[in-house]
Amino acid sequence: MASSQGKSELKFADWMATLPDSIHSIPLTNLAIPGSHDSFSFYIDEASPVGPEQPETVQNFVSVFGTVAKKLMRKWLATQTMNFTGQLGAGIRYFDLRISTKPRDPDNELYFAHGLFSAKVNEGLEEINAFLTDHHKEVVFLDFNHFYGMQKYHHEKLVQMLKDIYGNKMCPAIFAQEVSLKYLWEKDYQVLVFYHSPVALEVPFLWPGQMMPAPWANTTDPEKLIQFLQASITERRKKGSFFISQVVLTPKASTVVKGVASGLRETITERTDSQSQRFRRPLAAISLPSCCSLEGGYLDSHRCACFCPKKPAICLKMPFLGRAPQSREGL
Repeated sequence: MASSQGKSELKFADWMATLPDSIHSIPLTNLAIPGSHDSFSFYIDEASPVGPEQPETVQNFVSVFGTVAKKLMRKWLATQTMNFTGQLGAGIRYFDLRISTKPRDPDNELYFAHGLFSAKVNEGLEEINAFLTDHHKEVVFLDFNHFYGMQKYHHEKLVQMLKDIYGNKMCPAIFAQEVSLKYLWEKDYQVLVFYHSPVALEVPFLWPGQMMPAPWANTTDPEKLIQFLQASITERRKKGSFFISQVVLTPKASTVVKGVASGLRETITERTDSQSQRFRRPLAAISLPSCCSLEGGYLDSHRCACFCPKKPAICLKMPFLGRAPQSREGL
């Protein structure tokens, strides 16, 4: 398991269970809940082929430069350094999940993927379930928002996998405003699965993707990012659904070229961290807890949990760069 699961972070493993009684009956759409971006990217398999969603230019780049190209890609793809267990122990409750088949895989396995492949999906889901079994009042949001190279039978396989692993822990799709911690605890629900595919309309425990929209600023400019986030919160507050605020700067091709050997952390993350502090202050009606801090120049955004009954922003999703090294342990 990632070494960053120290005592200072384990205290966030049960933050939902320890919320004051006045919060228990408030719809979860009215709470700001911490989430991670590309949640699975703590492990990037450099020996894997390039993901099927990548453009031809990237495919050609890797075919020419091989392992060197993949090592450089990893520097720009890895947004996490803690495995699922570490993230959960640090307070993360929303997971951004992207699923892919692997070309020429005889076993038709499903993998987490973004650019390059990560771990097998069943291993990650089982790791999350193990945490939930030990922390029965904690609730997670699994957002399956991108699917690559998947046919109908792949979706059927994933749906069956969710049934087998989570079973009665999954909350059926209902009116979002009815979902509170009290409601979930009474029914022993711990998992809300959002599925951005028409398949969601056929399965009772899959929440349609439109119930968890995630507008994307697609900018490297911190000021534009803040303006976008503030405008989107004002607009989405009227809709009564879950939604995501992505405190994420996205590098352009020119950004990657200029900092190709440096990577995401050195080139982009510091700017996002400083701006995310500005965004979260007006977001919450109460002050942020002491877990939100700057350490070594990098915001420990994985440890931020804002609980606000007046400013709905279901998932405050930020780049998550903790201190632990890449690890598959715990999968």
